[in-house]
Formats: sequence, C-alpha cells, structure tokens
Amino acid sequence: MAKVISIHSFRGGTGKSNTTANVAAVLAAGGARVAIVDTDIQSPGIHVLFGMDDRPEPTLNDYLWGKVGIRDAAHDVTDRIRRIATVADGGALHLVPSSIRPGDIARVLRDGYDVAALNDGLRTLARELELDYLFIDTHPGMNEETLLSITISDILIVILRPDRQDFQGTAVTIDVARRLDVPELFIVLNKVPDGVDRDHLRDQMTEAYGAETIAMMPLSELLVRNGSAELFSLAVPDHPWSQAIRIIATRVAST
Repeated sequence: MAKVISIHSFRGGTGKSNTTANVAAVLAAGGARVAIVDTDIQSPGIHVLFGMDDRPEPTLNDYLWGKVGIRDAAHDVTDRIRRIATVADGGALHLVPSSIRPGDIARVLRDGYDVAALNDGLRTLARELELDYLFIDTHPGMNEETLLSITISDILIVILRPDRQDFQGTAVTIDVARRLDVPELFIVLNKVPDGVDRDHLRDQMTEAYGAETIAMMPLSELLVRNGSAELFSLAVPDHPWSQAIRIIATRVAST
C-alpha cells in the first residue's frame, strides 16, 4: 500500500512545491514508484519543475469534472529525472498537474469541486500505478481539500520559513493536524539564512510545536537563480540544500 505524504505550508512562498518535487524525484531515482498530485488548484505550478510549461493536458481538473479517469491525468515524468541522474530499476515518477487555464482556475474558485471525488481518485491512482509513495502538494492555508489531504496522510510535512508570520500560521496547521490524528508530523525549515544559530532555532521549533524538525534548508542564491528550471537536488547533489532534500527523503522512506 502506498505511503501518503502531504507537504503543506500555511503561507505561500515557502518552497513547498520545489521541496515536494525534489523529494519525490530523489525517491524515484532510488527505485521507488512515486506520484505527485498537485492539489494547489487555485495556484498550480509544480509542473514547471518537470518541463511541462505549455499547459499540461489532461489535468486533475479534468478528472474532477468527470472528463477523464485519474490514471489518464497522470503524466510519466521519469525521463525528466533521467536527463540529470540515474534511475534505479523499477523507479518511476508520475505527476498529476492542475490546470493553469484562467477559465479553469476561475471555475474552481467560483464553484469548487467534489472533495470526495479527489479522495477516490487518490486511492485509485495509488492502486493502478502500484505506488510506493503518493505525494500531495497542497494549497497553502486551510481549506476543505487541505483538510482532506491531512486526514488521509500517513505523513504530514509542514514547511515554513524562519519568519514570525510563518511561525504563527504553522501553529494553526499543527493544531489541526493533531486534532485529525495524523500518524507522523514533521517540520522542515526552509530559506534559513547564514549565521543563524540552528541549534537554537531547532529548540524553538520543538518548544513551539512539539514536533520534530527533520531538516533545515539554507537560503540559497544558486537555488534562486535555478528558477525552477531543473530538479536542483539532482543537478547539484553536493549543495547543502540538496543534502537536506535527501535527509527528508530518507526520513520519509524510514517512517
């Protein structure tokens, strides 16, 4: 049975999608069968990291509106990994993108969608693709689909920056996750500047949230210059940010 991992942040701009894509790619390169579902339907973008710039079709929207099956909306993006890294036998990565068409986004904002259908689709996808890991790239903040993602997750990874607004919002997310009895809850700090006392920062996270901080990812100008053009952790594997990605992947695999 697939392990379901939701990666969430209370606010946008934390690097959530970039982290999701890279952790999933590292696991797939190691020989796992992995899929990512972009449930950030209001502001999708993870598809760009896999070179899908030209309005990917079909999408999660098409599945939710009954136009295609969920398997039809799952694009095999394993070759995107093979361009820059070796993929072990059996490894595969699929992506279910959300539509970037303005009309489709407007329809979601206006009418919403059937969250139960999303739940059914995720289970079907895991079964039909024989997945080891199913990653859900969530919409920031709290809404109905985010609550669903948290509810069905085996692991919830909450990403935040060392910023007071992020700290406060993350407390809300952690509280909700605990009320929903998420089996495993981890914290990832991203965009940590040089010179910060990381031990002190980790102690702050533990005291504030009572959850384990599994990685601290540096603020990196090189990563910013990459501009989502490549899976950075595979293209620059020795970079400290990439090393943090592998730490997250290892923890997901061992939990």
